[in-house]
Amino acid sequence: MPISLRPVPRNEFDLVSHIQVEPDQIRYSGTVAQAFEENEDGVDFHAILDGSRAVGFFKIDRLYHETYSFAAPDELGLRAFMIDREEQGKGYATAAVAALTPYLAAQYPARRAVVLTVNMQNFGAIRCYCKGGFADTGGIHPHGIAGPQHILRMGFGTAK
Repeated sequence: MPISLRPVPRNEFDLVSHIQVEPDQIRYSGTVAQAFEENEDGVDFHAILDGSRAVGFFKIDRLYHETYSFAAPDELGLRAFMIDREEQGKGYATAAVAALTPYLAAQYPARRAVVLTVNMQNFGAIRCYCKGGFADTGGIHPHGIAGPQHILRMGFGTAK
């Protein structure tokens, strides 16, 4: 599937504002509007594109290690990963996760890995992340909003 990833500056909300997940998925990912409203330090927005059309969205947290002790200072956090509900089931999520390695290495050359937490009951997301190159660390983050979460990590950079 030919997708691309690109940064989304705050002034390009319109590019991704239409992206919505199913109501029962909001507890896992939040919404695009919430992401833009939160204005978090160290958080960058990114779009998943099919041609020029945004089909997904995610946040990269450069300060993830300040919130989560299982992350190192040279690791990024992947948060709020979502595919528009009209586009789910078409392979976009798997393609986007697989594209993260070269994309993040180019966007964040001083970083060596990306870490995420995923709800233990979100089997589809776990499968997608692992298929795309993430490895389960065996760790559990017990304080997820929707319950305990697996900690997954994917290396990509050359930083030490």
